[in-house]
Amino acid sequence: MTPIIIVLIILVVLVIIALIKTIQVIPQASAAIVERFGRYTRTLSAGLNIVVPFIDTIRNRIDLREQVVPFPPQPVITQDNLVVNIDTVIYYQVTDARAATYEVASYIQAIEQLTVTTLRNIIGGMDLERTLTSREEINAALRGVLDEATGKWGIRVNRVELKAIEPPTSIQDSMEKQMRADRDKRAAILTAEGIRQSQILTAEGEKQSAILRAEGESKAAALKAEGEAQAIRTVFESIHAGDPDQKLLAYQYLQMLPKIAEGDANKLWIIPSELGDALKGLGGAIGNIPNIPNAAAGGGDGGAVTRREAPRFDKD
Repeated sequence: MTPIIIVLIILVVLVIIALIKTIQVIPQASAAIVERFGRYTRTLSAGLNIVVPFIDTIRNRIDLREQVVPFPPQPVITQDNLVVNIDTVIYYQVTDARAATYEVASYIQAIEQLTVTTLRNIIGGMDLERTLTSREEINAALRGVLDEATGKWGIRVNRVELKAIEPPTSIQDSMEKQMRADRDKRAAILTAEGIRQSQILTAEGEKQSAILRAEGESKAAALKAEGEAQAIRTVFESIHAGDPDQKLLAYQYLQMLPKIAEGDANKLWIIPSELGDALKGLGGAIGNIPNIPNAAAGGGDGGAVTRREAPRFDKD
């Protein structure tokens, strides 16, 4: 191989290398910092870019998308001198590639240290109970401080989230006991309230039942009295419509005497005095009537006939 051919091959290789260094393709949502002899020249945006080979160099390639960076748990002392471990997550985005490259040596490390310092300042002014219940307040305060400090670095902090707040083990045990006592208390209150409501409903039901029962009995008594009154009126109207005489009334009374005399306890019969004349006339019409008292036949205020029982003789 002659020297001329070797020189041509070297020139071709140098041209290829120069072309490779001249053409720079930047991916979407990325940026590149170009320096010329160590000094910032320009920022390359996404797409095809041309640089001067062996003079311009690519200092840094930066992702412009939103980044998520979790930080390890950090011990923080609260206002009541309790140590809690707090995990944080930062959502940030590079808005100025030049500032992110030249204004801070390592913006990730700077954000982490600033987050820890700010978090300790915020938590140091809160007690444990407020720390556990004020996550939104802590997130807002932390985001405000970080956004203000990282703005000059060409970085925008979009969100700050507290992943976990872990109090000491002894405090966790005390909190669990307190929560268990609160749950038992609420359960007892709900049980008592349920029993009370059940008793109220039972009393109301019994009250309504008693009212309805009393109303039913009242209506039944009224209907019974009305039926008896109607029956009396019907009998009275029937009697007056038939126009019975004293003989018929006396005859009917004589028919009822056997029923009145039934039973061993009937020892005294009451005969109304108004039936005296009727019995007297009836006796003359149908013959002699046995066992009719003289007082009843003769009128007066009334008479009583005593039924005597035959004496009993026991056999010796």
